[in-house]
Amino acid sequence: MRKTTALGTGVLGVILLALPSCSTADPQVRTSVAASGSAVSGKINIACGAQEDWCQAMTKAFETRTGVRTTFVRLSSGEALARLGAVGKNTEFDVWHGGPSDGYIAADKSGLLERYTPKDSAAIDARYKDPNGAWTGVYVGVLGFCSNRKVLAAKNITPPDSWEDLVDPKLRGLVAVAHPATSGTAYTALWTQVKLRSGEDNALAYFRKLHPNVLQYSKSGSAPAQQAGRGEIATGVVFTHDCVKNQEEGLTDLVVTVPNEGTGYEIGGVAMVKGTRNTPAAQAYLDFAVSAEAQNLAAGVKAYQLPTNPKATVSSKSIKISDVKLVDYDAAAAGDAKRKLVGRFETDVAGAPKG
Repeated sequence: MRKTTALGTGVLGVILLALPSCSTADPQVRTSVAASGSAVSGKINIACGAQEDWCQAMTKAFETRTGVRTTFVRLSSGEALARLGAVGKNTEFDVWHGGPSDGYIAADKSGLLERYTPKDSAAIDARYKDPNGAWTGVYVGVLGFCSNRKVLAAKNITPPDSWEDLVDPKLRGLVAVAHPATSGTAYTALWTQVKLRSGEDNALAYFRKLHPNVLQYSKSGSAPAQQAGRGEIATGVVFTHDCVKNQEEGLTDLVVTVPNEGTGYEIGGVAMVKGTRNTPAAQAYLDFAVSAEAQNLAAGVKAYQLPTNPKATVSSKSIKISDVKLVDYDAAAAGDAKRKLVGRFETDVAGAPKG
């Protein structure tokens, strides 16, 4: 079992070695100066894929800094992608912020993103961003397990530290994972199995084996951590920082472990939406999001992802990457395969009887 531990110095360097290469302004809102130094005004709406309080902190800080009225709608990765695709040119959003990069890659291939290279993004490592400016990574999160020690103890089970542990019949109805159609977290778990098991067929076979143990496929990728904390399940498949956040907020029966065979990770992105009604303000928001100042806001709301900006502060409560075996997670390939693979998951796994 591996619990979250403090990071040592030079961890971002360890990450770099470990990861594979992969509008019309509102006249009633005052004009102000953005982080980029250019005057911006009006209003923008963010499709935000992070936790609610992190979305609030980001939008409030940007509005205070620029005077741009900034609102957000909290959406899982799959929901955001669907909403962007459903409205076409009449988009309701100006920026998409948060959620794994494979969703952004899929959005870009569908022509839903406006390419823009944020100011100072040259400081961010090339493997954390699209070379053509479709999206830029603002954090890194590691996939793992969030377990309730009391629920497990009642079943005489130790906290799982491998993917195979999750298919133990003793855990029938006691595992939670989100649905990859709506959750970037769940799609990361699905693609992780593709890499670990050498292909989509084998990955789906694993999830069919896991299916009887899954209590439900939630909409949100962070929900299984809350379910585990409340004792509704034994173990949830989540990004580890979501489990740590729930620990910090009082769900003290939770423990974090990471599968020893290897695990996937996300590069959380930010991008400008095609058809934004306020391009200058949307660009200014992207400039702000990639800055160390903005990325430092995360720890204040117990969001312990690893920042991509090397000038940002790494929290001592972020997971120690040197303790984790990462799969060769190709975000571009994951994005290309997403629509078809999610469809197969719905038919072959989620829609199948429990048996």
